Amino acid sequence: MIPRVMTVAGSDSGGGEGIQADIKTLTSLNVFATSVIVALTAQNSHEVTGILPVSEEFVGKQMDAILSDMGTDSAKTGMLFSSEIIHTVYKKFVQYDVKNVVIDPVMISKSGAILLKDDALKSLMDELGKIATLITPNIPEGERMSGISIKNMEDRIRAARKIYEITGSSVLLKGGHSSGDYSTDILYTHKGEMEITRKRIHTDNTHGTGDTYSSAIAAYLARGKNLEDSVNLARDYLQGAIENSFPMGRGYGSLCHFWKDVK
Repeated sequence: MIPRVMTVAGSDSGGGEGIQADIKTLTSLNVFATSVIVALTAQNSHEVTGILPVSEEFVGKQMDAILSDMGTDSAKTGMLFSSEIIHTVYKKFVQYDVKNVVIDPVMISKSGAILLKDDALKSLMDELGKIATLITPNIPEGERMSGISIKNMEDRIRAARKIYEITGSSVLLKGGHSSGDYSTDILYTHKGEMEITRKRIHTDNTHGTGDTYSSAIAAYLARGKNLEDSVNLARDYLQGAIENSFPMGRGYGSLCHFWKDVK
């Protein structure tokens, strides 16, 4: 059977991030993508002009439709927006005993729009955080989740450890918001921390990097890889998508999700 991955996230009309980036990534990595849309966004490469949340009841209906019939080998979440939606997603993951859950705690869009209400962060950590295989915050998200100001590598490790201790789930604290010629992510598990380093590609064509990374991890987990290998393989995929990225619109350009097929 072809591995199945369910993405639970918002729709990006501009195609750079959200459900659209997830499906492009999952398809490129040869898994079958199903989708649960929690909000519609009107956005392009440089701004979000509107957000229309889907009711938690309809989010639940979408999840029921997929999980009661097709099932899934892994799942990932992106923009979840509210505590009500988070609670619904949590209940359905538990009801259907979904494995290999990757939580991308999307809080702010690349253009600065708020994608997670302030009161929803606690729900994210208390509910979804407790059942996740992996949580993938960037540095600003890691600061909010841990309460630690991240200035250097030692701070990153402390923050990742703190989130792990709060939730009990493994943590990938991404280093894309740092500076330097190399980007280092910290993977913190029950074994301790592991550094994942790749050469930094200096480009503004980075729309949807977090969505792409977390989707790729979910894809490799669905294909039977262990967590460490899934993260490293996903980081290699992301590296290729950034290296082959291209301008799209007047703001942040697009990753090339199909870079393996580009001749």
